Amino acid sequence: MLIHPDKIASFCATLREAGATVVFTNGCFDILHAGHVRYLEQAKSYGDILVLGLNTDASVRENKGPQRPINSERDRAAVVGALRAVDYVVLFGEKTAETIIEKVHPDVYVKGADYEGKPLPEADVVRRWGGRVAFVPMVAGRSTTHVIEKIQEGAREP
Repeated sequence: MLIHPDKIASFCATLREAGATVVFTNGCFDILHAGHVRYLEQAKSYGDILVLGLNTDASVRENKGPQRPINSERDRAAVVGALRAVDYVVLFGEKTAETIIEKVHPDVYVKGADYEGKPLPEADVVRRWGGRVAFVPMVAGRSTTHVIEKIQEGAREP
């Protein structure tokens, strides 16, 4: 379900007041692949409710370049929102997710293990109120960039 950014703070506060552990992750999720699905399933395992912060089209272009996204934010939100692991989707337009994380106020923030040991400003925000950060392993050979390269080469995925 897509939640408006202006309503996400009160919505998540209500969930926490009801005793739910709120987990947050974020990303572009441009061309959905098995790595995304496994990642989101693992993220969900850290709590009761998984809120996915989805980069808007403008922030994807800022982060990934002018050729991206391949799919629009509305299409991407519909696809990830249909996954069993994802409870709620909220769009955010900033380059990083600190502002939306301040609103969601998750108990757990999940990122891929490729971010472990790197500067992660969102982690500082979460830790400020006692939340924790979890890193989940990436699925080797599965990335949107890899899928795009395979398409451009005319190759088929095994």
